[in-house]
Amino acid sequence: MYLSEYTPCEDAQRSLKFDRVMLVYRERHCPEPNEVLKCRVPAPNGYTTPFRWPESRDSVWFSNVPHKELTVEKAVQNWVRFEGKRFRFPGGGTMFPRGADAYIDEIGKLINLKDGSIRTAIDTGCGVASWGAYLLSRNILTVSFAPRDTHEAQVQFALERGVPALIGVMASIRLPYPSRAFDMAHCSRCLIPWGQYDGLYLIEIDRILRPGGYWILSGPPVNWKKHWKGWNRTTEDLNKEQSGIEAVAKSLCWKKLVEKDDLAVWQKPTNHAHCQIKRKVYKKPPFCQGKDPDQAWYTKLENCLTPLPEVGHVKDIAGGMLTKWPERLTSVPPRILRGSVKGITAKIFREDTDKWKMRVTYYKGFDGNLAVPGRFRNILDMNAYLGGFAAALINDPLWVMNMVPVEAEINTLGIIYERGLIGTYQNWCEAMSTYPRTYDFIHGDSVFTLYKDRCEMENILLEMDRILRPGGTVILRDDVDMVVMIQSIMERLNWNSRIVDHEEGPHHTEKIVWAVKQYWTAPAADTDQQGSKTFS
Repeated sequence: MYLSEYTPCEDAQRSLKFDRVMLVYRERHCPEPNEVLKCRVPAPNGYTTPFRWPESRDSVWFSNVPHKELTVEKAVQNWVRFEGKRFRFPGGGTMFPRGADAYIDEIGKLINLKDGSIRTAIDTGCGVASWGAYLLSRNILTVSFAPRDTHEAQVQFALERGVPALIGVMASIRLPYPSRAFDMAHCSRCLIPWGQYDGLYLIEIDRILRPGGYWILSGPPVNWKKHWKGWNRTTEDLNKEQSGIEAVAKSLCWKKLVEKDDLAVWQKPTNHAHCQIKRKVYKKPPFCQGKDPDQAWYTKLENCLTPLPEVGHVKDIAGGMLTKWPERLTSVPPRILRGSVKGITAKIFREDTDKWKMRVTYYKGFDGNLAVPGRFRNILDMNAYLGGFAAALINDPLWVMNMVPVEAEINTLGIIYERGLIGTYQNWCEAMSTYPRTYDFIHGDSVFTLYKDRCEMENILLEMDRILRPGGTVILRDDVDMVVMIQSIMERLNWNSRIVDHEEGPHHTEKIVWAVKQYWTAPAADTDQQGSKTFS
C-alpha cells in the first residue's frame, strides 16, 4: 500500500470485506476509530508544483501521479500519453477519440449549451474527466466521479489537471448530492447497468436532475447496429439492453429528444402533472412517500420516483424557474423564494452574498497568493452554507468544491446548486472521498465549533493535511479560543501559521488563522509506509 495515495474510506484491502453485488465493496467504507492512521501522508518523492490552469488541463507531472497504466490500456482511445517527465492529455475518450471539444460540439447540435440554461453537470464514470475539463471553457461546471478501481488514478489525474472530481460509484446508496441539482447528466461508455435492478440507477439520475434537465448517453447500446461487432457483443444482448433503458426512461416520464449517430439524449419533465396521470399505466416505479429527496449520506437507493414539487399549472416548472447563467449566481434561488429551506430568506441570502464579497477582499489583503489570479486552482470550502465564499471568487480562474456538513443545522446544498455552483455532503469526522494533495487552498468557517464534542480536532486537521498540496494554504475562521487550539495543532503539523483579526477589527470574538503547508515528500528510496510521519 502506498501511503502517498492513501484514501482511508476507499481502501482496497478493507473493501474486500464487503459484498461485490451491486459493487457495494467499492462504496465508502471508512476505518473504525481504532483503525484511523494518526500520521501525515507524504507526497511522492520528486513531487512538483502542478502546472497552472489552463496548461494543467493538458499536462501533469509524472512524479505527481506515477502511474503509466492508462497510457497503455487506453492508448488507442487517446486518453493520456506519457512524454518525457509529464503526461499529456489530448482530450480523447472511449467514445470521443477525436477529442472532447469535438464531441461536445456534437452534443451542442442536439441541445443548447450556449444560452446559460445549462450550468451544472455530472459525469458518471468519468475516466480522466476530459468531458468536464473541456466544458469549463463553455461556462459549464461539471462534477466528475469514478470509483477507485482497475483504472488506477483516473480521478487523481482529473484533479491534478485542475478539474473538479470525486471518488464515487453508483452502487447501493444515493449519490451525495441533493435533488434537482444538475442541469445535465452524462454517461460515455461508463459501464453502469442502467436497465438492471428495475432501473434503480436511472431513478437516481432522475432524483438529481433538475426539472427539464438532460441525460446524455453514448457508447453501448447506442447505435449498436453499427458497432456491435467491435463491442464483442451479440445483437440480441445489445437490443435487450437498449429496450431496457428505453422502458425505464419511459416509466420515469422522460422524453427521448434525439438519437443521432453515437449520441442519445433524454429530457426529464418540467413537472409531474402528466406523470401522475401516467402512474395509472406505468405503476412502477411508484412515487416515493415521505422521503427527504435531499438526504444523501449513506442513504440507501429505493425503487421509487422522487416527486417534484407541486405546480399550479401544467406548464409551470416544478420548484421554480432558474435564472440563466451568469445572473443565476446572484439571483435569489427558487428554493429560498418558495420558502422551502427553513430560516433562509431572500434578505439573508443577499446579505450573505455581500458579506462574503467583503470577506474575500479582506482575505486577499493578507494572503497575497489568493490575490494572484491562477495561483490557486482547486479550492475546498469545508462549511459552505449558501456558497457565498465561492460566489465571491467567481471571476478568478479556479473552482470551489462546496461542502455542506451532514451535521449542519440547515441543508443548504440545494441552494448552492441553484446558484450554479457545485458541492457535496461530508461528515468531517470521516475522510473525504478524494486523493491526497487534491486541493491548493482550504477554507473553513466555524467548522471546529460545529464538530466540537463530535470527533477529535487533530483528526480533522490530519485529514486537511492529507488533501492539501505541499505549499497549499488554509484559512479557518472560528471563535478565538478554538482558533488558538487549531493553531497549536498546526504547529505540530509543521505548518507555518499566524492568527489574523476579524475583518471588523481586533475586538471581535471571532478570529482567523492563516496557514501554509510546508513542502515535504517521501524519501527517495521508498514512497510507502516508511515515508509517513507519525503525528504526535
